Amino acid sequence: MKLQQLYTSCLAQGAYYIESEGEAVVIDPLRDVSAYLERAEQDGARIKYVIETHFHADFVSGHLDLAAATGATVVFGPEAKPGFEAHIAEDGEVLRFGKLSLEVLHTPGHTPESTCYLLRDEGVQPHALFSGDTLFIGDVGRPDLAAGATATPQEMAATLYHSLRSKIMPLPDTVLVYPAHGAGSACGKNMSKETFDTLGHQKEVNYALQGNMTEEDFVKELTTGIAAPPAYFPHNVHFNKAGYEALGLVLDRGLQPLGPVQFKTLASDPTVVILDTRSPSAYAHAHLPGSIFVGLDGQFAPWVGSIFPDIHQKFLLVVDEGREKEAVTRLARVGYHLALGYLQGSVAAWHQADFEVQSTACVAAQDVSGLLAEGSPLVLDARRPGEYNAGHLKQALLYPLDDVLIAQPPMQLTQKTLVHCAGGYRSLILVSLLESRGYTHLVNIEGGYSALRSVEGLDHVSGTTCSA
Repeated sequence: MKLQQLYTSCLAQGAYYIESEGEAVVIDPLRDVSAYLERAEQDGARIKYVIETHFHADFVSGHLDLAAATGATVVFGPEAKPGFEAHIAEDGEVLRFGKLSLEVLHTPGHTPESTCYLLRDEGVQPHALFSGDTLFIGDVGRPDLAAGATATPQEMAATLYHSLRSKIMPLPDTVLVYPAHGAGSACGKNMSKETFDTLGHQKEVNYALQGNMTEEDFVKELTTGIAAPPAYFPHNVHFNKAGYEALGLVLDRGLQPLGPVQFKTLASDPTVVILDTRSPSAYAHAHLPGSIFVGLDGQFAPWVGSIFPDIHQKFLLVVDEGREKEAVTRLARVGYHLALGYLQGSVAAWHQADFEVQSTACVAAQDVSGLLAEGSPLVLDARRPGEYNAGHLKQALLYPLDDVLIAQPPMQLTQKTLVHCAGGYRSLILVSLLESRGYTHLVNIEGGYSALRSVEGLDHVSGTTCSA
């Protein structure tokens, strides 16, 4: 048996490749399927099944492209109604490949069709559970993401309570749990940074698997304090259910090299966004007027999905040389298919064409005390409420990047404002968005709160209830 977890940190997503005797299975594949094809080729294996644990909301799965490339059968669990040919497995059905098998365990609750797959070894002993978004390490899937569901989140949570207790908790403690996500995903609330564990250990430490937890307590826990999902989630569910454009076509369109003049002409369309994916320092030093920063070296795709609610948003890309395909692919992973090309030669070419270049003011954490003493500028904290409550500057107002589409900024257009997050990535995204809306005199704090904590003379507050 060969079992590999292919974990993608940007999406906090785990896909799985299992091979036995020349037959392979791929579970919850990403949109770009080359890694699975390469592994199968290395093993001299044929991919027999492409298995989905549910209709994903946070990314567009690669099930259709992988099936088209290999002839594999796409498999969903009970109650799934895809708009394309697929095998809808029955609860308890066994899928065989090589000397191994996967038992279908229908576990509704996260979504109606959510299904886990129990891998049995050559001796038919339970070995691993591919739990999708039903069971995470330290958490379970949120009950409010089922697009078009007739049940309420409370009803879905109650269903999940019984799915866990009837299908998963009776399994042997030695079974390995391989979920679809880890810490950083919006599909749960308190996921661990660990990407797998034994079921026995999860029964000890995962609040949702405690034997004395009542259904009422479980439902209350799951439905309290759930952040609103990113706007792109329902669109991704639709793509995963109905089908989508082949990734090759998306890449052909997005990998068009554009000279500065052609790029500027296309950028004059008010429906087009210039998306700068370079490093924070490169963007701050020099960028195109009106461009929005979301760096590839961070949670690129989820943040694009959070700040651009239109899944059909058109993008022109500013990228570091050699990372063009990565940028277009990662946009496509979350359903953004309309990258129109990239600036050939990046900002250097733009500057050489004598077009305007702007910069963003930045300040080192150790210099913040002086700025506060000089003129008492406003301080915005772009982190999430939980981070803010754990510790923040006394002067800081909470203005989460997550809320930028719905909450009015708490300052005047020309008011001097210092902006920080945890490390400097989210705050620069926020600054770029605000600058594109006409706000000036914004200063990004380099290193964010992680750096500010070590600066003497700054007042910090912790354990408070936040207000913006």
